[in-house]
Order: sequence, then structure tokens, then C-alpha cells
Amino acid sequence: MSKKNILVLGNDSFNAARLDQLARESDYNFHWLLDYDYIHSFQQNSMSEIMENARSQIRQFTGTIDGLINLWDFPGCLMAPILCKELNLISPSPASVFQCENKYLSRIQQQNVIPDCVPKFYGFDPAQSDIIENKTLPYPFWIKPVIGFSGHLGFHVRSEQDFVQALERIHDRQDLFTKPYRYLEQHIELSPDMQHAGEKTFIAEQIIGGKQFTLEGFMVEGDVEFHGIIDSYRHPNRMSFSRYEYPSILSGKMKSRICEKANTIMRQAGFDNGTFNIEFFYDRRKDKLWLLEINTRISQSHCELFRRVDGQLSHQIVVDIALGRRPQMPKRQGKFKVAGKLFLRAFNDGRVTHVPDRDKIERLEEEFDAIIYPTKSGH
Repeated sequence: MSKKNILVLGNDSFNAARLDQLARESDYNFHWLLDYDYIHSFQQNSMSEIMENARSQIRQFTGTIDGLINLWDFPGCLMAPILCKELNLISPSPASVFQCENKYLSRIQQQNVIPDCVPKFYGFDPAQSDIIENKTLPYPFWIKPVIGFSGHLGFHVRSEQDFVQALERIHDRQDLFTKPYRYLEQHIELSPDMQHAGEKTFIAEQIIGGKQFTLEGFMVEGDVEFHGIIDSYRHPNRMSFSRYEYPSILSGKMKSRICEKANTIMRQAGFDNGTFNIEFFYDRRKDKLWLLEINTRISQSHCELFRRVDGQLSHQIVVDIALGRRPQMPKRQGKFKVAGKLFLRAFNDGRVTHVPDRDKIERLEEEFDAIIYPTKSGH
């Protein structure tokens, strides 16, 4: 029996290595559909050119195409469901992904069904001349693009001077996201309410905080399932992550509370047949649960944690859904009871006097059953 073919949009070496692990004893093969660097070259290349190159590669593919997956944020998160719809492949609808990934529209949806988890916010167009006069949040607050990745054009605004400076930088660089976002938006069937929300290209949000964690889950044919909660820890500067740990140390009661909120908002968005992860904060002092953001993908940072604790990479869930199979993620069948991902960071200037060679790194990896690699956005 011939193997099924799965296209991987915007693949990279990290994910390719994990997918190859899954493919060795399976009934499918993976094929790169463009690569990560090209997908994220929309600063230099138009989104229409990138999409057309994806379609051209699909047309030239000689075998059957049984699935198409994406593992990254913008623009892949919107490109993939659009391409899947064109190919009649299993995927969340483009509109449901848009409702989750557009931070302003997602906040509106959250406010409708889980208002107790939503910070104060408002959307705005940076081209308007009266933005500062009409702001509805007290300082300090965050501003960020409604569609973006890796924190680009996100600003912590503490004063009017900060706001003015942030707007100046946004005016110089907002086309980085706005143009490709607008192009992809044209290929999504949006309701009138969604089209109205699309006029807002940036969002301002109340600052929230507390213990941070991420819930990973998926939906298949209307059923929501959750396969893990990961705790996130930051350095004292509160800006940079120091590590992720799995499984979470949250209480069973809190986990149930989180899952209930996630179930509600994902159904509200009409999301189905896809994976997601939702970031939360919990303020213990106020017993306040905050929803930070929704991502319509697995987290590559968590995939090896699942493998070590549960016995399977979370990539398997993505593949199963794309092929129309119900995922069966094992529980606590891995080699370890706890797993973590650590970020080795330097906050002061220094001089590098020695760099370990590959042999030394491999010996460390073998001794500690670890994976050591340079940090890349999303890893």
C-alpha cells in the first residue's frame, strides 16, 4: 500500500527532524512546502508571491496530497487553512482561525462568553490622527499588532511620550504586517462583524500578570480534548522566559477551571479539526484567571516535553487530524515524570572565550538525555 503524502508548510530543520521520527514506522511521508525562512520573507517578498509559489509547488507535486499542516504563527497560520480549503483537505476553517489569531477580534469573542478572563482593551488604526486623545486605557498598557509574531511591534507604554514614540515606530514599520495580513484576509469569508473588526490593525491592552501557563489541546469533529498544561517561568526582569516545565503543578480544580474556559472560547470561535494552545495568567492573590492569547497550532517548545513525559511528540496530533484520524495521545508513558526546557540567557555584555564543539555538545546531550540548540523564534 502506498504511503500518504503530507505537505508541511514553512518547514524547518527542527520540525523536520521530529516529523522524520514519526514517519520512520508509519504509513505517510512528509514533503516540504516552502521553508520557514521563505514563508517569513514577507518583509521583502509580497504575500501574493509567497502564496502563488506555494500553489505552484502544489500543482507540480506528482503524488496524491493527503494532508497539509502548519506549525508556525503568522503567516503560516492563515496560509494553511486557505490552502487546505482550496485542496479540500481537513483543516479548521480560515474564518475560525482568523477569529482566534486576530487579537482584537479574539478579545471581542472572549468578552462575549468568558468576560471574567478578559483584560480591558480597545482596537485602533495607527493612521488615525486622534489616537492618543481618544485612548480609553490608563497608563501603563501594551500595544501590539492584531496579527503578528515574536513580539514584533509590541510596546510597553508607560506614558504619553512612550505612546508617541511607539506610534512613530509603528508608522515606519506597520506595513511589515498590515500588507500581508490584508492580502490573506481577502481570501477568508468574513461575517460583517469580522470585517468591521478587521479595520483595527493594532490593539491596546491592560497589563495583566500572575503565574503563567499554557494549555494545549485540539478539536476533532466538534469534540474538544486537552493533552497537557505547561508551566512558564520568567527571569526576574519579567520579560524573558527562563524555563518551561511539564506537567503543571496547578491543582486539579484550577486545571478544570482553565479547561472549561478554553472549551467555551474555542467553540465560540467555531474552531474545529485543528490544534491550539492558549496562554493564561493566574493571579493567586485575587483568584483571577486571565486569558493572554490563543494560538492555532501546537508549541514546538512543548513537543519534546510531551515526548519525555507522555511518550509521544505532540506533532503526532497534528498529523492524525490532517489525515482524518482521531488522535490518541498517551499519558505518562514517557521516560521521565517531569521535563523542562531551559533558556540560557545573558543580560550583561561579556566576552566569549570558548565554544564547545559538536562532540562535546553531543556528549552532554547523551548524558542528560537533552537537546541543545541555538534559540530560534518559536523554539
